[in-house]
Amino acid sequence: MASTWESSKVDGEDMKLHLSIPEGEGPFPAVVVIHHHWALDGFTQDVTQRLAAAGYVAVAPDMFHRAGPDYEPGPARAAEYLDANIIKDVNAAIEFLKSHASVDATRLGIVGFCSGGRIAYLMASASRSFSAAAAYYPGHTMVAWGTGDPPFDLTPKINCPVIGFYGGDDENPSPEDQKKIDAELDRHRKVRESYSYPGAGHAFMNQITERNNRYRHEAAQDAWAKTLAFFDKHVAKLVIGSG
Repeated sequence: MASTWESSKVDGEDMKLHLSIPEGEGPFPAVVVIHHHWALDGFTQDVTQRLAAAGYVAVAPDMFHRAGPDYEPGPARAAEYLDANIIKDVNAAIEFLKSHASVDATRLGIVGFCSGGRIAYLMASASRSFSAAAAYYPGHTMVAWGTGDPPFDLTPKINCPVIGFYGGDDENPSPEDQKKIDAELDRHRKVRESYSYPGAGHAFMNQITERNNRYRHEAAQDAWAKTLAFFDKHVAKLVIGSG
């Protein structure tokens, strides 16, 4: 497995990408990884490497590249998000994967955490490139960032199966938010799976970021296994002869 730093152009400027590629001969299925509001840190880089170990090319775009090279990571960065720019950035990551020699461009997924979970849900409707989307504790799903509709209101336009992971003790998204999201997906007959973990709060997957003390091992292990199974079913499967 190899991990490198790459870049892609968005609106004429460089956007940094963390890329991890499996060992062996491709082309491989691929996943776009969207970081949480603490930016493209060690946790997100670790996710790309875990996906590569599972047989996926994984790329994580720096969604805060417009803030400049010296920004301080943290929740305040979320205030700089605009959905129109988010869609441009993720589309640039998609095009990077589609043009990469190691990638099977017909087999793409997306996973995101926290604000990245919201973005994964948004991109399930904004792009037709994905065969599956995984949204971990997707806060602010009912809120638009900038002009346009919030991701929740775009549920009828979702183009791929969605899997969601929630902390039973989370406040954003709350258990009530999860119920609303699940009901909306069901109302529009979208293929979905949804899991909530009692005793877990927001960021229960994050075992790396030093500032985080909310990691819950059992929940994290179960959610990751379910994520890989979901991607194996909807993304990695062969288009022809997959059964």
